[in-house]
Amino acid sequence: MKKVWAKKVLAVFVSGVAACLLLSGLSAAQAPAEEATRVAGNVPAAANAEHPLMPVIRWAESERPKIAAIKDYTAIVQKQENIGGTLHGAQVLEVKVRHEPFSVYTKFRFPQDLAGQQAIYVRGRNDDKMMAHGVGFQRQLGTLKLEPDGPIARASQKYPITDMGVLNLIDKLLEVAYEDIKFGECEVTYHEGVMLGTGPAARECTVIRVVHPVPRRNFKFHDARIYVDKELNLPIRYESYDWPRREGEAPALIEVYEYRNLKLNVGLTDADFDHTNPAYNFP
Repeated sequence: MKKVWAKKVLAVFVSGVAACLLLSGLSAAQAPAEEATRVAGNVPAAANAEHPLMPVIRWAESERPKIAAIKDYTAIVQKQENIGGTLHGAQVLEVKVRHEPFSVYTKFRFPQDLAGQQAIYVRGRNDDKMMAHGVGFQRQLGTLKLEPDGPIARASQKYPITDMGVLNLIDKLLEVAYEDIKFGECEVTYHEGVMLGTGPAARECTVIRVVHPVPRRNFKFHDARIYVDKELNLPIRYESYDWPRREGEAPALIEVYEYRNLKLNVGLTDADFDHTNPAYNFP
């Protein structure tokens, strides 16, 4: 009975711990029944005209090496995801990311029932597993060693911790764009001088908006918006929306990920990604 109880508690607890993709997702949130409402008959891209996504692809390709050259960064990340047709509440986390070796640290600030929960992943260390712990009575389970893409770590989460980060976001953007340029029915617009946030922390952005008017099966979203920080030339927010289910209905949010207070090349060390670091107080 203890083993059964522990598995149930683990599944509940890790539904919060594994919330670590943040800014790297581009997949839609339709349930299988809703997928049937999408139609085939995709319109091929015009043979002699440049696809409207090509300038976005060229920008992403040119920026990828610069992003990969960033050694590390810290940020406050806010995210919200629609999973299986259910829009979950917003979550706020402190994050640390290092590119070599790829390392991620997260600590929940919000919601209150998850505040203080932590997770760490370092590629090639800890048997390539995620180290995590819960809060409240779940903390009694101690430090957990989990497969990043396993069923427990992915409970109620869209993506594994190994998919997190701005570099992964660029790669996902390119992956989807390379597929989308095979087809027409794509509108791309650019909006300069958009302020993200308020007060001294507000960031001036260019918003790249991509719209697929018709719900085709190969398209992963109806409306996607990429906020590119003007100073850093980095994507700091991604949001996407599904097609309205009924005429006159607003598009439903699929997912949104936003980096705030982004600080680059801060000199993170192995201690920042060590679950035995006394400052983290892992159980």
